[in-house]
Amino acid sequence: MSRTGRLVDALAPGLRVFVPTLANESALLRDELAADPERAREVVFTGVQFPGIDRTDYLAVHPAARLEAFFMSKPVRAGLAEGRATLRSLDYIGIARHLRESAPPDVAIAQLTPPDADGWCSAGLTNDFLPLVWSRAGRRVAHLNPRMPRTTGSFKVHRSEIDLAVEADAPLLDFAESAAGPLEERIGAHVAELVRDGDTLQFGIGSVPLALGAALSAKRRLRFHGGLLSSALRTLWEAGAMEPDAPIVTGVVLGDEALRDFASRLSTLRLRDVGHTHSPAVIGAIPRFVAINSAIEVDLFGQVNAERAGGVIQAGAGGLPAFALGAQASPGGRLLVCLGATARKGTVSRIVPVLNDQALCTLPRSLADVFVTEHGVAEVRGLSIDARAEALIGIAAPEHRAGLQAAWEALRRTA
Repeated sequence: MSRTGRLVDALAPGLRVFVPTLANESALLRDELAADPERAREVVFTGVQFPGIDRTDYLAVHPAARLEAFFMSKPVRAGLAEGRATLRSLDYIGIARHLRESAPPDVAIAQLTPPDADGWCSAGLTNDFLPLVWSRAGRRVAHLNPRMPRTTGSFKVHRSEIDLAVEADAPLLDFAESAAGPLEERIGAHVAELVRDGDTLQFGIGSVPLALGAALSAKRRLRFHGGLLSSALRTLWEAGAMEPDAPIVTGVVLGDEALRDFASRLSTLRLRDVGHTHSPAVIGAIPRFVAINSAIEVDLFGQVNAERAGGVIQAGAGGLPAFALGAQASPGGRLLVCLGATARKGTVSRIVPVLNDQALCTLPRSLADVFVTEHGVAEVRGLSIDARAEALIGIAAPEHRAGLQAAWEALRRTA
């Protein structure tokens, strides 16, 4: 293992480079590229960057840089228009398969802890996709950051595996979640009525999960298996709602310094790769698995659009399909899709008659289970199409219900 040089010394024109993302995004790599942008010339950067979280715009580093993306974002949209970016339409299961089976990257860059006395580096806060490419990469490069918390996970790196290591103290990514407001609190209260003591939960980031942290605090013996651990989990733990001895399984820990400190002291935390956290078979074997996710809109058939608003792709399918499939297979499992009933200050209903050409179908109607808005809960699994539509109209904003009812009657005449 070489400890001399810079991370960008491993880059060269034409190379395909896998970069660290989410909580393990490297500020050192970002700064080195900014100081020496020529290193990005004709490099194809790839990594599972998530919009609103990852900060490095690799296309902006050099006009000849390229990007392979899995989620839409403003830089990706611009790169597509310029012919410098590709966007793969894959959910997390598909991304995992793509990374395992496609041509391996020429270089994989990771942000890790410095090695311990036995030479092992922890993957820190992000254990999701890196394990799928690390052993296949032509060259393995590491930013060893003493600020990175050492966590327990299924993936760790021995210093003998690293071709180039740069040890440097650098700030870690802080992520501030949107505050929960009255709407999210009402949704959280409805969700709390559906969650039972002893359930295994999955939820991500955002204002609704923050509201869930408070709404579920009176529950007991809860467990967690998900792709991302946020501050809501810390709220539940400190309230005594979590089963103290049960493993808390996740792929990513994302939050601020307080959450990182909490995670580093959480003896039951287990970081695993996407092949485990998002495996429908693994999830389906967990009794009473309750997946709690969000959507942009849902139609009266129960189809879910979680990707495209106003004809513009906002993100990607992510882990939603995997958690939906797993929850449906889990004995006593449930899939809860949460959304505000309206958009644009109440002028647009997010419960729509049928998904149109401005939307993408992230989940088919066959996976529909439970929908939650601030106006209530629609449990639609097993209902007839008319009963399903009636239940969904019942949780729409009151001012939009008559229009939805009329639209449904027209649809039924041609169904």
